[in-house]
Amino acid sequence: MSVKVNGLVKIYGAQRAVDNVSFEAKKSEVLGFLGPNGAGKTTTMKIITGYIPQSEGSAEVCGFDVTNNPMDARRCVGYLPEHNPLYKDMYVREYLEFTAGLHKVPQARKQVDLMIERTGLTSHRQKQIGQLSKGYRQRVGLAQAMLHDPQVLILDEPTSGLDPNQIIEIRQLIKDLGKEKTVILSTHILSEVEAVCDRAIIINKGVIVADSPISELKDRFTGQTIITAEFKSKIDARTLQGIKHVQQIKSLGDNRWQLMAALEHDIRADIFQFAVAQNLVLLELHKEVHSVEDVFQQLTNQPA
Repeated sequence: MSVKVNGLVKIYGAQRAVDNVSFEAKKSEVLGFLGPNGAGKTTTMKIITGYIPQSEGSAEVCGFDVTNNPMDARRCVGYLPEHNPLYKDMYVREYLEFTAGLHKVPQARKQVDLMIERTGLTSHRQKQIGQLSKGYRQRVGLAQAMLHDPQVLILDEPTSGLDPNQIIEIRQLIKDLGKEKTVILSTHILSEVEAVCDRAIIINKGVIVADSPISELKDRFTGQTIITAEFKSKIDARTLQGIKHVQQIKSLGDNRWQLMAALEHDIRADIFQFAVAQNLVLLELHKEVHSVEDVFQQLTNQPA
């Protein structure tokens, strides 16, 4: 595993900001790390990167304990923090060459050129960072995180401040990076998680409340298959109960019905065959698909 977190706890005074968090992230995986403000996700990221110490538990990066072998662990990590710290008086290329020097990157100029190209900074490489828009400053931060070719990338709100076209480009870059590296991505744009991530962890009040692949996370919302069907002519609920695997039926009015079955049964084919057998005309037949946002709201809106 590229990242392994076990029993992580962070205490600030009387507050447990992170409470017994454990998870693993493997190579070639883009892991979405989600949670409302103050949930503990940024604190967890800072512990993994060695910016702050944990109160209890352990974190390893590429086999190196972040407490016992901090320098070895940090060499394996590229980090883009939520508030991107940059030297605004420096020029883009100058800053990246300076950063490459700190990391002792071999063939630094070639690597800087590559990162400038990959993050879309070619036309801005001779500009002062302070003159750049927020979106382009974010690109500079992403370039510095990738500069030393780390095995693990930890990105806290990487598309913050980008316009829609830039967001699409950076999302594609993150997906491409996820084919060869471990990427842990924190974002408040939940559609971004569906577009980019293989798996998601949701943390709330310092505790992990969900950890699963994106497809399974969506199914967790109801635990049922829900199909909406509309018939051209009137039909009653008692007749619909004859459809195979149907567990619950709910009228939506105007000959529209919601039919529910166990999660493992996609009953659309059964409904279609039923309609043919009964000489009924189907006007609508679709499976309800819930989003990561639905699950997020369900899991994080619990009363204190």
